[in-house]
Amino acid sequence: MVKLESLKKSYQFQKTLKEKRVHSEFFSIFATKKFFQPENKSSLLISFVMKKKIGNAVKRNKIRRKLKAIVQKLLKKRGAISKDYTYIVLGKSNAYTQKQTVLMPVMEKCFNKIKI
Repeated sequence: MVKLESLKKSYQFQKTLKEKRVHSEFFSIFATKKFFQPENKSSLLISFVMKKKIGNAVKRNKIRRKLKAIVQKLLKKRGAISKDYTYIVLGKSNAYTQKQTVLMPVMEKCFNKIKI
């Protein structure tokens, strides 16, 4: 099983936000080629970020958990998410009301756009 490892430093976020980006109505994905190695070789470098404008902590955490679960499911599909990239997933408030079955194909399409 692939472990999700978060970005820690400000420069990591800044570099990742400047590179490739894909937007949807539920989230935005920012990606850059891996520029530093994670602690665990099999880890995927990905951070889930929510703006405070979305709502209270309960709402933000629910969106974060939903997006994390979708990424875990996509990692089980071979080739759905490339481990050669570092990702930032910026959640939007529309994701709160949607079910995972609606969000999953949208997220898979966005990750495929990044690989191209």
